[in-house]
Amino acid sequence: MFTPRERDLERGWPGRLDGDRVIQLAAQTLQAFFTGGGDAREHDVHALADVVLRAPVLHPGAVRMFDGDDFHFTNPSSILGPDEELRLPAGADHVEAHLRLAVVIGAGQIGGFTLLNDWHAPQLPGAKASDFGTSMGPVVVTPDEFDGGEPDWRALLDRAEESTRFFPGDIVAGPVIARSGPHRAGDTVEVELEGVGALRNYVAAPS
Repeated sequence: MFTPRERDLERGWPGRLDGDRVIQLAAQTLQAFFTGGGDAREHDVHALADVVLRAPVLHPGAVRMFDGDDFHFTNPSSILGPDEELRLPAGADHVEAHLRLAVVIGAGQIGGFTLLNDWHAPQLPGAKASDFGTSMGPVVVTPDEFDGGEPDWRALLDRAEESTRFFPGDIVAGPVIARSGPHRAGDTVEVELEGVGALRNYVAAPS
């Protein structure tokens, strides 16, 4: 998802990266693109330098985080995109960055892989330690470009879909790959995974 720099669009448009260009696709969201079978008419072309990359899915229906063989849900209303600001939650003076590889569900299958930064505030109790911010991006890499490596994604997805169903745009994140921190207000935090890219955010003081 991307937005031309001169346009103030919260959600943006789906696009396909082609070298130093972004080709705009004729779909309203990435969910709509996957629902349509992962194919859409090419609509326009923008220089990569002239766009802002957005979170691949701004409002996912569900976000599941695996640790081992089981998972927990996190807040789908606190999604951040690349180069966005993460405000420290009330009661915390620092956060930790937990890098995960995540699957974006397509039309009944893996639509692609993206980076996910599962922010954690160890000073806060219970679920509040991790429901204030989840960063995703900068792009979604399709399975023909990236095989996902470890873990066994088929086993994780089968477990997550037991007695329920996925919808396009749902997010399933694998176990934590790397941790860093503490990160405080004013810090720039970047997580990176070869084959997927780098995801950068800025930590700010509480509002």
